[in-house]
Amino acid sequence: MATEEQVKHSPAVFDTEAAEGLLKELRATVNTGKTKSYEWRQSQLKNLLKMIESSEKQICEALFSDLSKPELESFVHEIAMIKTSCKLALKKLKDWMKPEKASTNLGTFPSSAEIVSEPLGVVLVISAWNYPILLSVDPVIGAIAAGNAVVLKPSEISPATSLLLAKLFGEFMDNSAIKVVEGAVRETTVLLEQKWDKIFYTGNGRVARVVMAAAAKHLTPVSLELGGKSPVLVDSDIDLTVTARRIVSGKWGCNNGQACVSPDYIITTKDYAPALIDSLKDQLFKFYGEDPLKSKDISRVVSSNHFARLTKLLDDDRVSEKIILGGLTDKSSLKIAPTIVLDPPEDSLIMNEEIFGPLLPIVTIEKIEDGIEFINSKAKPLAAYLFTNKKQLKEKFVSNISAGAVVINDVTLHLMVNTLPFGGVGESGIGAYHGKFSFDAFSHKKAVLYRGFFGDAPARYPPYTPGKLRLLKALLDGSILGIFRAIFGRS
Repeated sequence: MATEEQVKHSPAVFDTEAAEGLLKELRATVNTGKTKSYEWRQSQLKNLLKMIESSEKQICEALFSDLSKPELESFVHEIAMIKTSCKLALKKLKDWMKPEKASTNLGTFPSSAEIVSEPLGVVLVISAWNYPILLSVDPVIGAIAAGNAVVLKPSEISPATSLLLAKLFGEFMDNSAIKVVEGAVRETTVLLEQKWDKIFYTGNGRVARVVMAAAAKHLTPVSLELGGKSPVLVDSDIDLTVTARRIVSGKWGCNNGQACVSPDYIITTKDYAPALIDSLKDQLFKFYGEDPLKSKDISRVVSSNHFARLTKLLDDDRVSEKIILGGLTDKSSLKIAPTIVLDPPEDSLIMNEEIFGPLLPIVTIEKIEDGIEFINSKAKPLAAYLFTNKKQLKEKFVSNISAGAVVINDVTLHLMVNTLPFGGVGESGIGAYHGKFSFDAFSHKKAVLYRGFFGDAPARYPPYTPGKLRLLKALLDGSILGIFRAIFGRS
C-alpha cells in the first residue's frame, strides 16, 4: 500500500500528450541558448553537488528501503562516487568546453581548424535499480556538463530512491531544463515514442533492444550500459588471501552480486581450486559470520521477481548437487546466502544467464591458458578479471580478451578511475562514460574550418587543364617538389 508521502508526490497520468508537452517545454528552453552557457552548466553542477551533500541521510535511508544496502556501501559506491564525478566536472568544465585545435593541409592552405563540442539538445537518461543514485545521477552530470536539457527516468524497481530523486531534482535543479519522470513500463514506453537527441540506457540486453528499436525510428543515437557474465581467471602464483578477499568483496560486498561488473564466475585449474575455495569460504565467514542471512553488512535481493529468478538457477538438480557453500534462502526477507557452485554443467542456466546476485560458479580447467579460450567462447563481457603474477599471462589476457574493461589482480575497482572510459562491447554495451567520457557521450564534435579570402587557388576552378590536375595532385599528396614542378612546368 502506498505511503502518504508516495501519494503526495505520485505523478499525474503520464501519457503521449504529457510527454509531447514535456519535450516542447525542454526544446523551448534549449532554443534560448541558456543551457549552452558556462554559467548555467556550472550553476546546475553546483546545485547537484549541494543536493547530494545535503541529502546523504535521505539517500542512505532510500537505498536501505529499496535494497537493505549497508550505509558504508551506500556512501562509498554511490554518494562518494557522485560527489567525485561532480567535482571533477566543475574543475574541468572550462577545459572540456574549449574548442580543440586541429591541423589542416596544403589543400586548404591558408586555413585553420578546430573541433567544437556542442550539446546534442534534449536527452533521455533511463537508469537502473541496483545502484539507483549513482546510475541515475552520474549520466545526468555528463548531460548537464555538455549543456543539454535532460529527462531522468529512474527505475520503478527501486521506488524509494525514484521518489527521492524526483523530490530532490524538483527542489535543487532548474526544472525548465532538468526533469524527472517516475513510472514503470507505460511511462517508459511513452518516453521512448518521442524524438530525443540522445538516449542513455542502463540495464539489461532485453530492454536495450527495445530502446534501440525505438531510437532507430528517429535515428536517435544511444549509449547502452549493459552487463554480461564477467569472468575471473585465477592463476596459482598469487597472494591467495588477498585474491580471495578482493573477489568476495567485489562479488558479495557490491550489492550482494547485483552489480553489472560483479564477478559472474571464476575459472581456475583443477589442482588449485581446493585452495581457492577454502580461502573464499574463510573470507566469507570473516565478512558475514556463520549465518550470512542475518548479516547487516549484505544487501537483500531487490524484489520477489528477482528472488524467484535467482532461486530458479539453483532448481536444476545438476546445479544444486554441485553447491559447495550456501544455497540457503529466506523468501520473507528476500535474502540468499553467498553460494558457491563447483563445475555446474556448461549448458545450465547459471552458466548462460547473467547471474546478478549472490551465486558464484567456479569452473575448473586443466591449464590456466585454457581459461582465455573459455572466456572467448562466450559473449563479450562488461569486465574481465585476472589474478596472476606472470607478465606473459597478463599481456596475453589484455591482448586476447575483448571486454568493456580488463582489471589485473582486482575486481570492479576500475569504476573509481574517472580517467578511464566505462562501457561495454558487443552485447555488454555501446558507448562509454565517466569523467571526460561522460561529457563526450552527450556532445556532438562539430568540425569547423576557417579561411580568409587570400590565397584563392585558380587550380580548383574550371576550365580544368593537365597543369591544374598536376598541381592539385601535388597539393593533395603534400609533395613540395611536385607543387614546384607543377607551377614551373618542370619534368
